[in-house]
Amino acid sequence: MSQPPETLVVKSSGGICEITLNRPDLRNRIDDLARAELIDALETHGGARETRVIVLAAEGRAFSAGGDFTMMRSRQADRRDTERGTHDSRRLLNALTNVPVPVVAAVQGHAVGLGATIVLACDAVVAARGVKIMDSHVKVGLVAGDGGVVVWPQSIGMIKAKRHLLTGAPVLAEEGYALGMVSDLVDTAEEVLPAARAVAAEIAALPPLAVRGTKKSFNAVLRHRIEEVLELSLLFEGESMHSEDLVKALDFIQHGKEPDYQGK
Repeated sequence: MSQPPETLVVKSSGGICEITLNRPDLRNRIDDLARAELIDALETHGGARETRVIVLAAEGRAFSAGGDFTMMRSRQADRRDTERGTHDSRRLLNALTNVPVPVVAAVQGHAVGLGATIVLACDAVVAARGVKIMDSHVKVGLVAGDGGVVVWPQSIGMIKAKRHLLTGAPVLAEEGYALGMVSDLVDTAEEVLPAARAVAAEIAALPPLAVRGTKKSFNAVLRHRIEEVLELSLLFEGESMHSEDLVKALDFIQHGKEPDYQGK
């Protein structure tokens, strides 16, 4: 990176790179700046020779609240901006699935929407009991287009993925652990980062060529799924970004105005 990022804190030691989402007052939402800086961090540090594993963590009560509502309202009337957002969404998912080293997610708080996609694109997920992982795209009038239809079925199977993406219903970390969505379950938020660091240290101590080759093979599986469905889901999400239902859903969430969805 040419200059320190505004939305992240990045530090490396002993082959472990920690990338921490660092806007707790905004619940670590993913707007244009945060997305660009996360892509840069993953590509730069994930590709560094000295990096053997990445820990992706967050400050504050939320891991990430997902997309920025202000950005959604702006794009609702601006198709060019939506096209740029679609391009950036594609770049983020590609960055997550092209990283040549394992990524351990330290999920101390709720991961919503794009935040959940980021978590489920990682290779190990450490989460605290009571944490919610949810893709709430449909609840804001959007198609789950920025990776949810790729990573959720890979994590919990097609039927369960449909159940949660078509309703926006959350999965608690303990349920996610039983389903296979969460690899390591701890009792409290304070235990998450130490547990994630322990997983990372275990990986970093292993022969790096073996780890990287295995990780790259897993990447190929996800990229195959991306090629099958991502372009279509991004297209549908882009169209839903310009719907009247999006505005109604945001008005309901932000202002309590009862919606009357008309499918247009």
